[in-house]
Amino acid sequence: MANANLRVRFCPSPTGNPHVGLVRTALFNWAFARHNQGTMVFRIEDTDAARDSEESYEQLLDSLKWLGLDWDEGPEVGGPHAPYRQSQRMDIYKDVADKLLAGGYAYRCYCTTAELDERREAARAAGKPSGYDGHCRELSEGQVAQYEAEGREPIVRFRMPDEAITFTDLVRGELTFTPENVPDYGILRANGAPLYTLVNPVDDALMEITHVLRGEDLLSSTPRQIALYKALIELGVAKEIPAFGHLPYVMGEGNKKLSKRDPQASLNLYRERGFLPEGLLNYLSLLGWSFSADQDIFTIPEMVAKFDIADVNANPARFDLKKAESINADHIRMLDVKAFTEACEPWLQAPHAPWAPEDFDRAAWERIAPHAQTRLTVLSEITANVDFLFLPEPVLDQPSWDKAMKGEPAALLTTAREKLDAADWSDPESLKNAVLAAGEAHGLKLGKAQAPVRVAVTGRTVGLPLFESLEILGKEKTLARVDAALALSLIHKLSCRRICICRSRWGGGH
Repeated sequence: MANANLRVRFCPSPTGNPHVGLVRTALFNWAFARHNQGTMVFRIEDTDAARDSEESYEQLLDSLKWLGLDWDEGPEVGGPHAPYRQSQRMDIYKDVADKLLAGGYAYRCYCTTAELDERREAARAAGKPSGYDGHCRELSEGQVAQYEAEGREPIVRFRMPDEAITFTDLVRGELTFTPENVPDYGILRANGAPLYTLVNPVDDALMEITHVLRGEDLLSSTPRQIALYKALIELGVAKEIPAFGHLPYVMGEGNKKLSKRDPQASLNLYRERGFLPEGLLNYLSLLGWSFSADQDIFTIPEMVAKFDIADVNANPARFDLKKAESINADHIRMLDVKAFTEACEPWLQAPHAPWAPEDFDRAAWERIAPHAQTRLTVLSEITANVDFLFLPEPVLDQPSWDKAMKGEPAALLTTAREKLDAADWSDPESLKNAVLAAGEAHGLKLGKAQAPVRVAVTGRTVGLPLFESLEILGKEKTLARVDAALALSLIHKLSCRRICICRSRWGGGH
């Protein structure tokens, strides 16, 4: 059932390249909002000046646009709760922190780092929880005056209630956190700068977020935020506590959580390789959710129509690159030919294309495109698949040449050239019959007979359908390449003979 009052948010920090785990979180929030006809809020958490960068911010915006994950409120769109960058909301956080202090929900903590470390170590040694011990919770005026006279600069801590906090996670069910495991925590640094623990729930409260869907790594902060929400409600800052759902980890190699340092974690990698946005999103949606027991391939509108947060699995999801590629290949084949040719354009131009711009034949490309579409896993593969059409001569793959030119290839190529010269070049079937006849003349089946021809023309033993490729390349270029291969095979044969004679004369020496 649609819920127009539903509001979710995606709030990344602009640090480094976008991460596929981050994209999965954005996708689930977006699909949840679109399924319920709710509101998607895009917010930038950029209060860490040492790590955040404008370049990363621009990359985030560009990546979401490329993926098609639009937002209803946020940067470049605006909305009733602007601004949507935390660095522009500092006065708001200071005002809320002052209210929390004045209401007794927070207090100033003067403990030094050395004192905290010493008390934590003592707690560990005694087998007790090592979180903050509440030392500054009830300081007298005299103790405060003494600390300030010593020049200590306090942080501000939120005062956690002395009772268990229970909530129902949308993914994990009912969870309970006991007081000893959720100690008082900092919300302002000593220099007055707000911490994530304050700004995130304050923004969620002021932006009236109803559902928080985020990674499992943030689960431990949820009881702290629930306690803060209760205080904000009492202060009139918040209206309600949002529902929380914690998404499963995305695991990489060795069953370790996929981190930004893992090569396969970078969204840019998949974009550069030529993943389709639809293919990548289809795969990422399967990391913790399933469309159905027997269907892995679906469109994004189909996903939106079916997405329910209740169907998300709490178990970690393993990132499988081969499956991601396979799903992307399916999405490439789902494109109509016009959309496919347009999607390939970046890889048919500099800097990807090895041919000169003037050698690119668009008519030839449009004719070969339907044959190429069924062969690709990622769009970047198109360059190597069609380069034989636009280069003056094919890029020779030496292992392919060595494999195809075993035995007496010159005799076969000579016969194949004769048959091809007499064939009907408007009909790929005629070209196939020509090579088939050449093979039969030398006691070879079509598969063996076409290998030397393919290497001569394309430089490789595998590629697009051969006879359609020959027709598009044309008779003149094809026969010229067969002639070049004949000459090369003859040189190779003469060289081998010289080596054999030399070895015979010198007893296996040179």
